[in-house]
Amino acid sequence: MSMIKITLVRGLAGKDKRFKVVAHSLGLHKTGSSVVLKDTPQIRGMINKISFLVSYNSIGDKNDNA
Repeated sequence: MSMIKITLVRGLAGKDKRFKVVAHSLGLHKTGSSVVLKDTPQIRGMINKISFLVSYNSIGDKNDNA
């Protein structure tokens, strides 16, 4: 399964509560924090909601031979 690295690049201060909730649900609490999660449709949907706050890139699975 491929993974996705998400980094919070903009602060949450002054943002609407729904954006803060999505960021916290992804595990992003402080500016500059990063998480690596499975690349699922649910995670992609959350990223789309806060795309103006985060940067992300796919990480290929190194053990794809299994």
